[in-house]
Amino acid sequence: MEHGSFEDQSKATFSLTDEDHTMANAIRFTLNQDPRVTFCGYSIPHPSDARVNIRVQTTGDPARDVLNDSCQDLMLICENVRDTFNKAILKFKTEEGLSSMDIKK
Repeated sequence: MEHGSFEDQSKATFSLTDEDHTMANAIRFTLNQDPRVTFCGYSIPHPSDARVNIRVQTTGDPARDVLNDSCQDLMLICENVRDTFNKAILKFKTEEGLSSMDIKK
Protein backbone atom coordinates (compact mmCIF):
# COMPACT_ATOMS: atom_id res chain seq x y z
CA MET A 1 0.00 0.00 0.00
CA GLU A 2 1.32 3.41 -0.91
CA HIS A 3 0.79 6.51 1.20
CA GLY A 4 1.83 9.59 -0.69
CA SER A 5 0.79 12.87 -2.18
CA PHE A 6 -0.83 13.29 -5.57
CA GLU A 7 0.90 16.66 -6.00
CA ASP A 8 4.43 15.44 -5.25
CA GLN A 9 5.04 11.84 -6.32
CA SER A 10 8.73 12.05 -5.40
CA LYS A 11 7.86 11.36 -1.74
CA ALA A 12 5.91 8.37 -0.50
CA THR A 13 5.64 5.82 2.26
CA PHE A 14 5.03 2.21 1.31
CA SER A 15 3.50 -0.25 3.75
CA LEU A 16 4.49 -3.90 3.23
CA THR A 17 2.53 -6.56 5.07
CA ASP A 18 3.97 -9.85 6.32
CA GLU A 19 7.53 -8.50 6.18
CA ASP A 20 10.17 -7.72 8.80
CA HIS A 21 13.66 -6.28 9.19
CA THR A 22 15.16 -8.79 6.75
CA MET A 23 13.29 -7.53 3.70
CA ALA A 24 13.12 -3.90 4.81
CA ASN A 25 16.86 -3.60 5.42
CA ALA A 26 17.66 -5.23 2.06
CA ILE A 27 15.33 -2.82 0.22
CA ARG A 28 16.75 0.12 2.17
CA PHE A 29 20.26 -0.95 1.14
CA THR A 30 19.39 -1.06 -2.57
CA LEU A 31 17.51 2.23 -2.34
CA ASN A 32 20.54 3.92 -0.78
CA GLN A 33 22.65 2.78 -3.76
CA ASP A 34 20.38 4.67 -6.17
CA PRO A 35 21.57 8.23 -6.89
CA ARG A 36 17.95 9.35 -7.39
CA VAL A 37 17.19 8.71 -3.70
CA THR A 38 17.65 11.60 -1.28
CA PHE A 39 16.23 9.77 1.74
CA CYS A 40 15.01 6.31 2.58
CA GLY A 41 14.32 4.57 5.81
CA TYR A 42 12.00 2.07 7.32
CA SER A 43 10.12 1.49 10.53
CA ILE A 44 8.14 -1.30 12.07
CA PRO A 45 5.13 0.27 13.79
CA HIS A 46 4.78 -2.45 16.43
CA PRO A 47 6.66 -5.71 17.06
CA SER A 48 3.46 -7.77 17.02
CA ASP A 49 2.34 -6.20 13.74
CA ALA A 50 3.88 -7.98 10.71
CA ARG A 51 4.18 -4.78 8.73
CA VAL A 52 7.00 -2.53 7.55
CA ASN A 53 6.76 1.11 6.48
CA ILE A 54 9.38 2.23 3.94
CA ARG A 55 9.79 5.95 3.33
CA VAL A 56 11.31 7.03 -0.01
CA GLN A 57 12.17 10.56 -1.13
CA THR A 58 13.75 11.15 -4.52
CA THR A 59 15.32 13.95 -6.53
CA GLY A 60 12.20 14.18 -8.68
CA ASP A 61 11.42 10.75 -10.10
CA PRO A 62 8.27 9.07 -8.81
CA ALA A 63 9.05 7.23 -5.57
CA ARG A 64 7.02 4.24 -6.76
CA ASP A 65 9.23 3.81 -9.83
CA VAL A 66 12.43 4.13 -7.81
CA LEU A 67 11.21 1.55 -5.27
CA ASN A 68 10.26 -0.78 -8.12
CA ASP A 69 13.74 -0.40 -9.66
CA SER A 70 15.37 -1.09 -6.30
CA CYS A 71 13.32 -4.25 -5.84
CA GLN A 72 14.44 -5.39 -9.31
CA ASP A 73 18.06 -4.68 -8.34
CA LEU A 74 17.60 -6.68 -5.14
CA MET A 75 16.25 -9.62 -7.15
CA LEU A 76 19.33 -9.51 -9.38
CA ILE A 77 21.61 -9.43 -6.35
CA CYS A 78 19.84 -12.46 -4.87
CA GLU A 79 20.07 -14.34 -8.17
CA ASN A 80 23.80 -13.61 -8.33
CA VAL A 81 24.34 -14.85 -4.77
CA ARG A 82 22.35 -18.02 -5.49
CA ASP A 83 24.26 -18.70 -8.73
CA THR A 84 27.63 -18.12 -7.05
CA PHE A 85 26.66 -20.44 -4.19
CA ASN A 86 25.45 -23.18 -6.55
CA LYS A 87 28.67 -22.95 -8.59
CA ALA A 88 30.76 -23.24 -5.42
CA ILE A 89 28.82 -26.33 -4.36
CA LEU A 90 29.25 -27.91 -7.79
CA LYS A 91 32.97 -27.10 -7.78
CA PHE A 92 33.38 -28.62 -4.33
CA LYS A 93 31.55 -31.79 -5.30
CA THR A 94 33.51 -32.27 -8.52
CA GLU A 95 37.00 -31.32 -7.31
CA GLU A 96 37.17 -32.45 -3.74
CA GLY A 97 34.09 -34.52 -3.19
CA LEU A 98 33.36 -36.20 0.07
CA SER A 99 36.84 -37.72 0.20
CA SER A 100 38.19 -34.48 1.63
CA MET A 101 35.89 -34.78 4.61
CA ASP A 102 37.05 -36.86 7.55
CA ILE A 103 33.85 -38.78 8.15
CA LYS A 104 34.07 -41.79 10.44
CA LYS A 105 31.33 -44.35 10.66
